[in-house]
Amino acid sequence: MQIGTFLQITTLISAVLVILLVLLQQRGASLGAGFGSSGELYTTRRGLEKSLFVATIVFSVIFVLSILGLLIIPSV
Repeated sequence: MQIGTFLQITTLISAVLVILLVLLQQRGASLGAGFGSSGELYTTRRGLEKSLFVATIVFSVIFVLSILGLLIIPSV
């Protein structure tokens, strides 16, 4: 397997995972926030929510690095 093929597969998988992880994260906005009355509450992330947040960052970094790798490595 060539490095270019590996980077393409890595880019595709990480892109799909980033999309899924972003969609799984909860939004802090309620229905009232859509009408202008935003009741903001600042909380810390714990448990699964924190794990999803960290995983989103990790796969986003992997995605960006694989894109940069594809730009640097000349295609054959």
